[in-house]
Amino acid sequence: MAYLMLAGAILAEVAATVCLRASAGFTKLVPSVVVVVGYVTAFVLLSQVLKRGMALGLAYGVWAGIGVALVAIAGVVFFYDKFTWIQVLGLVLVAAGVAALELGQSH
Repeated sequence: MAYLMLAGAILAEVAATVCLRASAGFTKLVPSVVVVVGYVTAFVLLSQVLKRGMALGLAYGVWAGIGVALVAIAGVVFFYDKFTWIQVLGLVLVAAGVAALELGQSH
């Protein structure tokens, strides 16, 4: 259940971050509302994950790492941001770091 809540926290944070850009400095109502609701939802769910006993470093590492990767991909897809091979390598390294956090948890 904690991992499902963590996935919800990640998706809420990604949606909020994408809408932060779409809000045009909070001048557009709908994306601005999604920003506030998304970030509140993300932190509520993340707090519930921690309450259920997931290690702080693991929860935050997975949340931040996957969130960064998804936001970078969303920037390319929705806003036509440039994406270089160095950035791809960076995302691979972030994924490796998240995997190491997960694997290290079992030892």
